[in-house]
Amino acid sequence: MQVILGVLFHFIGGFASGSFYIPFKKVKGWHWESYWIIGGLFSWLIVPPLAAYLTIPDFTEIISGSGGAVLGYTFLFGVLWGIGGLTYGLGVRYLGVSLGSSIILGLCMVFGALIPAIYYDFNVVEGKDTFSMMIGSDWGRTIIIGLLICVAGIMVSGKAGMLKEKELQATGTDPHGVSVKSEYKFGLGMLVSVISGVLSACFNFGLEAGQSMANVANAVWVASHAGEGEFLYRNNVVYVVLLWGGLTTNLIWCLILNIRNKSFGDYTDRSTPLVKNYLFSAIAGTTWFLQFFFYGMGESKLGNGPSSWILHMAFIILVANVWGLLLKEWQGVRAKTTRTIIAGIAIIILSVLVVGYGNGLHQ
Repeated sequence: MQVILGVLFHFIGGFASGSFYIPFKKVKGWHWESYWIIGGLFSWLIVPPLAAYLTIPDFTEIISGSGGAVLGYTFLFGVLWGIGGLTYGLGVRYLGVSLGSSIILGLCMVFGALIPAIYYDFNVVEGKDTFSMMIGSDWGRTIIIGLLICVAGIMVSGKAGMLKEKELQATGTDPHGVSVKSEYKFGLGMLVSVISGVLSACFNFGLEAGQSMANVANAVWVASHAGEGEFLYRNNVVYVVLLWGGLTTNLIWCLILNIRNKSFGDYTDRSTPLVKNYLFSAIAGTTWFLQFFFYGMGESKLGNGPSSWILHMAFIILVANVWGLLLKEWQGVRAKTTRTIIAGIAIIILSVLVVGYGNGLHQ
């Protein structure tokens, strides 16, 4: 039952992450940096402490009582993760949406899942799953197989994206008749995508760095409930510090773009639907944060090991691809291309089932 609940929570988190950008499509007349930072203020500054306030009593005392090293490393990994998020856009720009996303998310999944486990082989921490434990056990090998299956699904999805891009470039328009201008630069795109994939995995490293805060929150909850167990919302206190780092990176870059593009006027431009723009940006930002709110709940059921990160990333990729089908982004392509993307989705679903089974063996 714990495994089923954990997988369900990760699915809800993946659905939130795969869907958060849709409200941004309702924003009219604003530059990208304007609606991105308004949404980001909700994602990284407003909603995280609100969630912590509602779920963790005296969360500010837990933060202030943590050592400087814990806060510093958690914040630093948040900054690095923020850079990964920003370079994500460049990877997509130079390689295309499907190929760029597949490479970045695939690298993020592999690094985020395996590096902490390898780290714990050299720095033994009680209660943590090491890479040696994984390769030496049935449950661990099953999870690694699930990871490889998911990477295969990403590669198939990327192949579908490459087929689609070739077809669009051949016709010169997308399925909606809009002109397609190619900025395809494989060498530069690969370099940026590798940087983005590695740095985006720093979010999971930040969670590991801040686990002492989560453990305190869990201990307080256990003591107040006169029993043992895992507190569903324990990671909410870690998110507050970790997302400060992400806010720092994104805020600096968006302000630079505001200056460069002279787009500061967007925030008060009455020729645009200001109320709706702020509202949809806020909805997008809040939805984005919910991915990690539910990730924390899933992690409390499955453990903050490789399987939680794999499931989280797999569901994001799955939901994003399904949205692509529902929004008819694949309309007008050849039947072979449609079959390829459906096959990629099916393989990712299989990987989720395999990782879930591995968790069942572990439990």
